[in-house]
Amino acid sequence: MPRLQPLHVVLTTLALTTATAVARADRRDATDRPNFVVVFTDDQGYQDLGCFGSPDIKTPHLDGLARQGARFTDFYSAQAVCSASRAALLTGCYPNRIGIQGALGPKSRHGINKSEWTVAEVLKTRGYATAIYGKWHLGHHLPFLPTRHGFDDYFGLPYSNDMWPYHPGVAHLPMAERLKRWPHLPLFENEKIINPKVTGKDQAQLTTWYTQRAVKFIENNKDQPFFLYVPHSMPHVPLYVSDKFQGKSKRGLYGDVIMEIDWSVGQIVATLKKHKLDRNTLVIFTSDNGPWLNYGTHSGLALPLREGKGTTWDGGQREPTVMWWPGQVPAGHVCGEVAGTIDILPTLARLAGIKQLPQKHKIDGHDIWPLIAGHEGAKSPHEAYYFYWGRHLQAVRSGRWKLHFPHSYRSLAGRKGGTGGKPTKYTQARTPLALFDLARDIGETTDVLEKHPEVVARLKSLAARARAELGDSATKQVGSGVRPPGRLK
Repeated sequence: MPRLQPLHVVLTTLALTTATAVARADRRDATDRPNFVVVFTDDQGYQDLGCFGSPDIKTPHLDGLARQGARFTDFYSAQAVCSASRAALLTGCYPNRIGIQGALGPKSRHGINKSEWTVAEVLKTRGYATAIYGKWHLGHHLPFLPTRHGFDDYFGLPYSNDMWPYHPGVAHLPMAERLKRWPHLPLFENEKIINPKVTGKDQAQLTTWYTQRAVKFIENNKDQPFFLYVPHSMPHVPLYVSDKFQGKSKRGLYGDVIMEIDWSVGQIVATLKKHKLDRNTLVIFTSDNGPWLNYGTHSGLALPLREGKGTTWDGGQREPTVMWWPGQVPAGHVCGEVAGTIDILPTLARLAGIKQLPQKHKIDGHDIWPLIAGHEGAKSPHEAYYFYWGRHLQAVRSGRWKLHFPHSYRSLAGRKGGTGGKPTKYTQARTPLALFDLARDIGETTDVLEKHPEVVARLKSLAARARAELGDSATKQVGSGVRPPGRLK
């Protein structure tokens, strides 16, 4: 029996269906409703693909997609933490706009609001089949599950794979004490828990299971347009890998995990080719935030960027991104314009033939198809890109310039991270007001504030605009455009 959609979805779907026409989107060979596959990894470092410079992790499938398609060098997540970054990808909004912060846990009683539109809901208005296989992390209670927000099928974890009684922070305690902090980790299928106590052996199969589901979904929906979202649980710690890739990488377990994710992408692409869907499917690969550096040997690398997960330095939010669509995305294309996960929803909507998105709620993303397609002279549609940590606006980028406002951040301060899955402790560092020229200084090492006062003044003005609409805890501004998350009654 088909699952009923929420009333606001039904009503708005009817309105959109009658109000919009098919957009040609300057594509000659593709149909008016191409397929979309978005693969979203967890805590992967900027350098952790061969095509982004990894010296010791083999990623032949993704490297091949980069050669045959586009590599985005300046593509950002919207915050350097799990739930916030996922909310942004799915809604096209900065997470501050929709009230989703941090990483929701088993005790959280809020999630994505039913009034927000996800990319799955938008594409449903054009008759798309939709599925998510992987980590959701936008609320584990029934009103917040993917099936209530536009997805026909769901299989995966409701939140991060370390939110269980074997978390390293509680591993020294008796199990009864551990369970007070972290309950057992559940595995969902649609709206039911099919495994209430995920084990390490189960985690070793997650990448394989997600891939098998993705392949089956493509095969079952090859005759209709589809949106497939694969947010992998890995390489978030604790790291697990199947026997297929155990011990295969020179980078140890972390490299094994990335190699298995690369295999997963290869399986998905092979299925598209098998059913002759490759020339009508856009595949996007990116990550939710940078590497969790204090885990050391179980962490990725963000080089040559500065810092990692949990910071607004580029190592926390600039992601390794590949886009592939034979015949539509030029082979070997490299895009250095600023773009981000908030742009995925409006871009896919445009390609699906939706000329106008719902007007009730403002979004922050833009259509970046000209950048993806390599149109001559195409520029970033973002006058500014904003870097929040929680509700604190910490930096703003416009073109080549990035201005950091005074803030504290966590850092290893040159020390090595932990080994064997056990983290070391961060120290707190602090930056003053500082300006960086990312075109010349990708690592944000040299402050050029004094040399460019006019740039600083312009970026401060752009930041003031963001604070007025999205708020800023540092200035105690709420923001006129902030909307609440969904909450349990």
